[in-house]
Amino acid sequence: MNILLFGKGGQVGWELQRSLSLLGNVTALDHDSADHCGDFANPAGIGDAVRALRPDVIVNAAAHTAVDKAEAEPDFARTLNATTPGVLALEAAKLGAWLVHYSTDYVFNGGGTQPWAETDATGPLSVYGQTKLEGEQAIAASSCQHLILRTSWVYAARGGNFAKTMLKLAQERERLTVIDDQWGAPTGADLLADVTAHAIRHLQQRPQDGGLYHCVAGGETNWHAYASHVIQVAQRLNPALVIKAADIAPVPSSAFVTAAKRPHNSRLNTTKLQTTFGLTLPNWQQGVNRMVAEILPA
Repeated sequence: MNILLFGKGGQVGWELQRSLSLLGNVTALDHDSADHCGDFANPAGIGDAVRALRPDVIVNAAAHTAVDKAEAEPDFARTLNATTPGVLALEAAKLGAWLVHYSTDYVFNGGGTQPWAETDATGPLSVYGQTKLEGEQAIAASSCQHLILRTSWVYAARGGNFAKTMLKLAQERERLTVIDDQWGAPTGADLLADVTAHAIRHLQQRPQDGGLYHCVAGGETNWHAYASHVIQVAQRLNPALVIKAADIAPVPSSAFVTAAKRPHNSRLNTTKLQTTFGLTLPNWQQGVNRMVAEILPA
């Protein structure tokens, strides 16, 4: 199996290089790749790369994910999140290749408290959410064989993440304020990559199971509880770690002014994914605990 991976330098892309290597030959590209175009700002170049490499599976881990910045550059965000994925879909359809694509909880309006199902009505609150939804729609309209995984609150030990930021601030400040009215499930890039590889293998035998799925870790939390958990785990694993923050105060989203509006309810129902692919998704604490162990100084 020949697999073409876009966005190899991102958190999910980095983990995909590991998980996909078990399935076949992986050609991994990024925005600055030299041999073939991996720059999603160049849709025509991306199409040329697909035609030249003729993969059996295309995995797209590239996107415009700077949520606030997207509000000021909607056209650029649309190119990366919708136009170029649409080109990938059309090329995949011509080749008879599979396209795997990642989307987001931001396609929903964040209302209520129930986990969103794949069949629920969308209603994005931001340019990022709108352009990611348009990407989903372009892929579906192409009639290519596809797998779209909506996810949320992605983290990895590699690169920056919320846990690292909270640990750093907790060592520098006596008081932290963290939002407590946005709910979701922190989801490891490694978990997404492993589910992707498992699903691709499954789809080789059961292509009728392609389509749209929700993929997040089990359970739910809010950013305040997430931060508190990270700090508690870090202190347990490294008792010598000096934490100055004696107070971690919960605050509403309105306490922080952002260019893009965030959904309050980012819970995603993963029943369809787990049932179809025979998976059990671990609770979010499992992956976060392992990540904290990795990022703590020796």
